[in-house]
Amino acid sequence: MTGLDALLDALSREPDVGGGELRAWDAADRYLLDYAAAEFPDAVAGEVAVIDDTHGALALGAELLGARAVRVHQDSIVGRRALAENAERTGLAGPAQHPLATVATPATSLVLVRMPRSLDRLDAVAREVARAAGPDVVVLAGGRVKHMTPTQNEVLAASFARVDVAHARAKSRIVVARSPRPDLAAAPPTVARLDPVSAGGGYDSRRAAASPSAEELAVVAMPGVFAGASLDIGTRALLGTFDTLPPYARAVDLACGTGIVAVELARRSPDARILATDVSAIAVESARLTAEANGVRVETRHDDGLSAEPDASADLVVLNPPFHAGAAVTTEIARRLFADAARVLRPGGELRVVWNSHLGYRPVLERLVGPTRQLARTPKFTVTASRRA
Repeated sequence: MTGLDALLDALSREPDVGGGELRAWDAADRYLLDYAAAEFPDAVAGEVAVIDDTHGALALGAELLGARAVRVHQDSIVGRRALAENAERTGLAGPAQHPLATVATPATSLVLVRMPRSLDRLDAVAREVARAAGPDVVVLAGGRVKHMTPTQNEVLAASFARVDVAHARAKSRIVVARSPRPDLAAAPPTVARLDPVSAGGGYDSRRAAASPSAEELAVVAMPGVFAGASLDIGTRALLGTFDTLPPYARAVDLACGTGIVAVELARRSPDARILATDVSAIAVESARLTAEANGVRVETRHDDGLSAEPDASADLVVLNPPFHAGAAVTTEIARRLFADAARVLRPGGELRVVWNSHLGYRPVLERLVGPTRQLARTPKFTVTASRRA
């Protein structure tokens, strides 16, 4: 067993969800590290930047391979905490986190990127690396073949003059980008305006740069945020039940995305304290900008669920839970968020949730939170309200 084998075997997903086939690294991580060491040994021995490492395999692997310095940017706070715990577990130094705009520097020789599935996010990453790094930087963007497309190469080519594709290995592939293009601007957020279509809180979306009217809602989406500057159909179903919301002085938009729900909560109860929280830093910044664009007061927080929120502190939690951990479908994230909401709700407080109807969460909500009633149901989505016992 090599040193890299031993390192990868020692990694844990904690505090991320796990179990079954899920582990803290995959074949794309291993290919990136092997390819960097074999094809660019001088670069891997210099300053290495790592972007969106899932649980620390790339950052700690680069350190093990002899990198002079490792700089990291992870959007997910769960990924950040997993990297820190794995560094402690393996006895390696925990690399410092940096904003995307400064994770690469003129001294960076190699950038390791987990290829994002969002083309907007890839464009933002490519632009920032090309703007910050020196002319000799090598960028290796790797992922699973089933999630990669030729369009990703085109996106990288907009920021780098040379883009090559390595042979696939273990159902994974690497794209190599070199020669940053000059005079690139940072990728801007997308702004759209949502027009109300019903008294129940639904909206239709259309792109616009102007400020919203009193009835409209502006949404500001950082590149890569879930659903972008549009209204996903699950949130639309959730908003459609908002005329029956209970009174609230403290409400939480949990897994807030762009903050559309938080803004609607703030509009309906201007004196209430509203918190928008998400595991994604991109989402938290989007929610902050969306609240600002609509002139409402919303506190934003980058958090794993509600780990920083006191017990029995909220009257209302509203949630559109994710059901993916990376590429894997899992209900464990939703169950964890339900339990978080139950802890944070005051007795008699309400958790309002929209979920894919086939997942059948009602018994879980009854057990973890309290009595649950159905507010709306379609073949696709169900909206429920659970009262904290």
